[in-house]
Amino acid sequence: MNSLGEHAIVIGASVGGLLAARALSDFYSTVTVLERDAFPAADIPRKGVPQGRHIHGLLARGSTVLEAFFPGYNTEVVAQSGGLTGDVVNDVIWMGRNVRLANGKSDLIGLLASRPVLEGHLRRRLLQLPNVRAMEHCAVQSLATTPDNQNVTGVRACVEGNPEETIDADLVVDATGRGSSSARWLEKLGYQAPADQKVHIGISYMTRTYRRRPTDLGGKLGVVVVGSEPNWRNGAMLAQEGDSWIVSAGGFLGDDAPDDEQGFLAFLATLPTMEIHDVVAHAEPLTEFTRYGYPASHRRRYEKLGSFPEGFLVFGDAFCSFNPIYGQGMTVAALEALVLQACLRAGPRDLARRFFKEAAVIVDIPWDIAVGSDLRNLQVKGARSPMLRFINWYIGKLHLAATKDSALAIAFLKVVNLMMPPSSLLSPAIARRVWRGSRGAVPSIASTAIEPAKRHRAP
Repeated sequence: MNSLGEHAIVIGASVGGLLAARALSDFYSTVTVLERDAFPAADIPRKGVPQGRHIHGLLARGSTVLEAFFPGYNTEVVAQSGGLTGDVVNDVIWMGRNVRLANGKSDLIGLLASRPVLEGHLRRRLLQLPNVRAMEHCAVQSLATTPDNQNVTGVRACVEGNPEETIDADLVVDATGRGSSSARWLEKLGYQAPADQKVHIGISYMTRTYRRRPTDLGGKLGVVVVGSEPNWRNGAMLAQEGDSWIVSAGGFLGDDAPDDEQGFLAFLATLPTMEIHDVVAHAEPLTEFTRYGYPASHRRRYEKLGSFPEGFLVFGDAFCSFNPIYGQGMTVAALEALVLQACLRAGPRDLARRFFKEAAVIVDIPWDIAVGSDLRNLQVKGARSPMLRFINWYIGKLHLAATKDSALAIAFLKVVNLMMPPSSLLSPAIARRVWRGSRGAVPSIASTAIEPAKRHRAP
């Protein structure tokens, strides 16, 4: 271990915080993860992860990074908890722009399991490291600094409801998610808060878990529907542990799915494929309905600040959070952990500036994917540059061609899984396939069940 200090603190024990702690563990004698919540004895949803009851999938790139940080992680989730691995392209039905992408064998291997299982295995593996510990029921109130506020020296926190105390550290990392207090803390120390970049989407989705039968979907492991006109509704059904399906469906800007069986089925019937509806219609429910709302994709431009205290970093969703329907959050946190690891190898000096600069590059791609796709919906407010309009037009043509060309489907899903940059889709070889495959192709119409379902929901 190349020690950069005695003690590092990570605030927050969600996936981002656990991955940040893993990167730090190679460089600090002790790493402490501070969590205001309590860790459950079993892999069940916990209060501190409000999205924990909803659909999650680890993208292929994220699965690769987690395996590098924790060798054997993927097989452990499968063997010990019943998670599943599968070919992201061949084992999942992908619907976008109201068309179905062709299946085909690929090297994109994803990991399917519930969020509590994914996080639980990650937390246990992290805490097996001899220099990593966790403090539960620890509520961080503020940063501790030198008298001139130039260096962060730890945090002020209340542990188990006791009076506030100071916990010293050489480095503090905020991984508390999109509700981060870092901007407010910085202003109190005399620093400028980062500029906010928000795209308001008002996403809301309803989730329920069902019994999974071997004959469902002809053996496929899931269906993913990315919203398109006319109704912009999203839906997903993914296999997970315990022979179960987790099913989520919702819409933009207050278009909520009902939380009753008949209404939920009617909502599923308005998606441009009936596969999810037909499985749910005959499946045994295992849980009640749960709703989750996400108001806006939110990016805090820390990389643009002129000054920032030494000994402090902002990480993961506290740095940038995306529309969750694209499933990018855990993978982006894993990639940020790789960046943090590389920055630490270069030493602690000016760490925040270097990390924010490199993390911004990591975030650019998933941000552009999520926001660019959301801005196809004209009800979502935001700037639509000529380049964005062209890209969205081109991706629409690619989808049409990919209904019969699995090579295009693989190329597109490599970008979605953050294995390849979006520019790869504009290569001459891909562009030729798009041009040939989309000539004369007609987009499929939306589900014929839309109007009957609307009438079903009408008062």
